[in-house]
Amino acid sequence: MEIIKKYKMQLSIVLSLTVVVLFWFSQQRYDGEPLLLDEAVTSNETIEEKKEKNDEKTALTIFVDVKGAVVHQGVYEVKETDRVKDVIALAGGFTKEADQTKVNLAAKVHDEMVIYVPKIGEEASGSVISDSVTTSTANEGKVNINTATVEELQQLHGIGPAKAAAIIAYREEHGSFQKIEDLLNVTGIGEKSLEKIKDQVVVR
Repeated sequence: MEIIKKYKMQLSIVLSLTVVVLFWFSQQRYDGEPLLLDEAVTSNETIEEKKEKNDEKTALTIFVDVKGAVVHQGVYEVKETDRVKDVIALAGGFTKEADQTKVNLAAKVHDEMVIYVPKIGEEASGSVISDSVTTSTANEGKVNINTATVEELQQLHGIGPAKAAAIIAYREEHGSFQKIEDLLNVTGIGEKSLEKIKDQVVVR
C-alpha cells in the first residue's frame, strides 16, 4: 500500500509540473496577451479600408457631360468605376420634369460620355440609348456599341436578343469596348458575325 501511495504522489507531482509548463508555453506563444475579439475585428476593418483606398487609387479619372433635366448641367470629373446614378447625384439629381424611366442608373460611365436626361413627353432627337446618351452616331447611321440598348443592337445584321444581351452583359462587366474587334470576346460572336456588322457599328 505504501508503494501505491508513493506512486500516486509522484504521478500527481508530474501532472502538476506538466500543467505548469504547458501554461508557461501558452503564455509565451501569445506574448503575454491573448488576441481579443475587438482587436481582431479592428484588424479586419483596417484591411478592408486599405483595400478600398487601393481601389480608389487604381481607378482612373474620367470626364462626363450631363445635360437635360438635371439640377446642374455640366461636365463632371468622376471615377471610371462610377455609375450613371453617381453622376446624376453630382449634378444635383433630377428636376421635376425629368423622365427617369428613360435613364439607366446602373450603367457604367466612360470617358467623354454624354448623359442626356429627357423631360417627360420629350422625344429626343438622335439615338436615345439605355443610359440616355444622345450621340452623333445616329447621323452616321451607325450604332455605338458602348451605349446602345438591346433594341438598337438587334437592328444590326445577325444580332438577335441573345447576342444583344451578351454584348451589354460583357460591356457592363468589363467596361467600354476599346475597338470593334473586342466584340470577338463576347459569347456567341465570331469572325463571321463581326464581318457582317463591323460597318454598322462604331466605338466611342
